[in-house]
Amino acid sequence: MKNISKILLLLIVGIAASCDKELDINTDPNFPAAINRGLALTAAESSLITVTGSDLTNLGGFYSQYHTQSPSASQFEVIDSYNINGTYSNAIWTELYAGCLNDLKYVTAQSQGDGDTATALIAEVLRAYTFQLLVDLFDAVPYTEALQEGIITPRPTPGAEIYADLLVKIDAALAAYEANPSETSVGRQDIIFQANMSKWIQFANTLKLRMYIRMAYTANANPTAVNALLAENNFLTEDSKYDNFAESANKGNPFYENIISQNGLGDVNNVASNSLHDFYTGNNDPRLAAVYKPNASGAFPSIAQGTGNTISGTAIAFARVNISSLTPVFLISAAESYFLQAEALVRYAGGTGAKEKYDAGVNASFATYKSYFGLAPAATAAPLIATGGAYEYVASGNIETDIRQIIIQKWAGLAYINNIESWIETTRTKYPEVVATGTQNYTEGNRIPSLLTVLSGTQVPSILFYPDNETNRNPNITQRNSLTNNVWWDLKPE
Repeated sequence: MKNISKILLLLIVGIAASCDKELDINTDPNFPAAINRGLALTAAESSLITVTGSDLTNLGGFYSQYHTQSPSASQFEVIDSYNINGTYSNAIWTELYAGCLNDLKYVTAQSQGDGDTATALIAEVLRAYTFQLLVDLFDAVPYTEALQEGIITPRPTPGAEIYADLLVKIDAALAAYEANPSETSVGRQDIIFQANMSKWIQFANTLKLRMYIRMAYTANANPTAVNALLAENNFLTEDSKYDNFAESANKGNPFYENIISQNGLGDVNNVASNSLHDFYTGNNDPRLAAVYKPNASGAFPSIAQGTGNTISGTAIAFARVNISSLTPVFLISAAESYFLQAEALVRYAGGTGAKEKYDAGVNASFATYKSYFGLAPAATAAPLIATGGAYEYVASGNIETDIRQIIIQKWAGLAYINNIESWIETTRTKYPEVVATGTQNYTEGNRIPSLLTVLSGTQVPSILFYPDNETNRNPNITQRNSLTNNVWWDLKPE
């Protein structure tokens, strides 16, 4: 990843400067003599957000149809046309394995060796988050043999087995901490929650709920486990985010640095897609002006997915992505937490309480866009979710009908909060539906095949190719033949 060393340099300098211990003036804080679990945790979190906050934010934005390739530019047409290959995945795979997971392995070993159950829990939860992401993108990946000394060609573990083991390990880490809650020394070196263990427990529970909900269309669905989590009712109520950025060059949000700024080349590639833009405008949703920034005239023009090379002009004439150098990278937002709970209640608890969680999700989405994307303080979701409002939740008694309402709002509320999670959820649920061009109703929430598509009909990607670097050196990894293959949990009919 282009920006990781620069982000880590900023972090290490910032951490060294904030330490209570007085530093020797002859010691260079940029090059510590030895790493500790706190620095390793910082490095792991930095690797993770560099991947999710840059390349995967871009990819998820195209596939969720939040943005599309701008006129007079072509850098990302290979994504917009659904024509990426194994080369695309190389950096993502390497940073997550050699960077994030390798650093978390060190944190876990050091923490368990010292009986530090708190830091061990943080590391295990982040490990589960990262492996879940890898499975959701690639399906079977190296897991049981990954990062093992002496194994240079690890065999992949089936995705369903990885999910099951991750849930077991999260529970074990939670139980170890609850039985013997230790103090952790990592403090502000944990950029996400500053070692607030109550929040990490909420994060762990919310991640578990996400994983159980991902399995909803499979034989592995577990209503008992979901209802136990709902009864405990200890989920995230605030955004989990990484925000240790600065406005100086190469120290900002990775999407801003690598996609928007591009070393001073300018904001030239991504413009608003009709799919999300027209959903907002059709429903008089003020989040339009938070998700996108206007053109010079103060307007928010958009284009249909994949039509950039048929339109004259440049990106500056259209609405573009509203991410700045200081915009946080989010792991799980409060809105996602509430929408997960709403879906769980519909699926496994007869729908009781789903409306309240749905409304809380929409309200939380507005709050996040106010805090970090400049949504006007007076903007409110109240008229939209009120009786007769465009987003009123109406329990129908039909599970899929009710879940569609929830997922459409999750899609609308994850734009540039967690684009890759949005795409994964559209793959799982098939909402917003992909319909033939000309039949779409953007106001109710639809996507269309990109005009540039190399696939047939209304097919869209549902998985990534394994990285070429891995398939070329590891005989145990066999490249798949299509981006339309299914991840193990992707069993809902198209």
